[in-house]
Amino acid sequence: MSSNVAITPPRVVSLLPSAAEIVAALGGLDLLVGRSHECDYPPAVAALPACTHLQRPLAGDSAAIHRSVMETIEQALSVFAVDAEALRALKPDLIVTQSQCDVCAVAESDLRAALADWLGAPPAVVSLAPATLAEVADSFRQVAAALGRPAAGEALAQALAARLAAVARRVQGLAQPRVATLEWLSPLMTAGNWVPELIATAGGENLFGAAGAHSPWLEWADVAQADPDVIVVMPCGFDLEKSTAEAAAALPALKGWRDLRAVRAGRVAVVDGNRFFNRPGPRLADSAEILAEIFHPQAAAFGHEGDGWRWLPL
Repeated sequence: MSSNVAITPPRVVSLLPSAAEIVAALGGLDLLVGRSHECDYPPAVAALPACTHLQRPLAGDSAAIHRSVMETIEQALSVFAVDAEALRALKPDLIVTQSQCDVCAVAESDLRAALADWLGAPPAVVSLAPATLAEVADSFRQVAAALGRPAAGEALAQALAARLAAVARRVQGLAQPRVATLEWLSPLMTAGNWVPELIATAGGENLFGAAGAHSPWLEWADVAQADPDVIVVMPCGFDLEKSTAEAAAALPALKGWRDLRAVRAGRVAVVDGNRFFNRPGPRLADSAEILAEIFHPQAAAFGHEGDGWRWLPL
């Protein structure tokens, strides 16, 4: 016996840039009714009303941003705030957020507080915290299940796996350069989470940071001692232009910079971390392709140079 009852599509708010990308990749772009102030991809997402904002401006170079974030935390404040009134006005059925990093996006606890006095049935909340490539794929399935589109989630996870496998095949058997990543410049931080796996996929040997673990602080003396073959600069939240400008200003001042193997060989690359590496979404496949181009420029050309990455002028 068939039913003529129409199923109303869910109204979705993304409070995480990668979540907006995931929803759109699952075919749910038209379901999004609100976003975080940082959600900007696909471009149509930027036209949606923002439901979050910064508690205080984060401007300047990485040292200035770090000081501002630390001062905010020391005052027992959150870096980001949820606009509870905007959320209520949008009447979402589903909110996608994160519980991985309170400095990178709205904290799940702040969202729960904003929903505490919600009138009527509160929206469902999906909280993502992937730390590995497998967990990123699982987050696709998690969001898809909440949207009622489990098949789309599995297809998206398989598409990511297929693209990563294609990168690995392209560089198979090639010599592996020893790689240091710089995810923040002042103070220095190297990349963890899924980035070490991306480096391995792209045919490199990761020197600092562990797969599945948070990005750790890094001592410059350790980088100098390791003397990497390749250095990849990927400041979290910075686009390619800002990353290039800051790297060009800050890195040459480090002791022994010009003596490093990677610097002498001109193998210091700057990538667009904000669009690719920092976001655990479908574009991590592009991130692996970018690394393959950097590590093996003669064997792996995927068309990202100039847009997703560039060599640092030395």
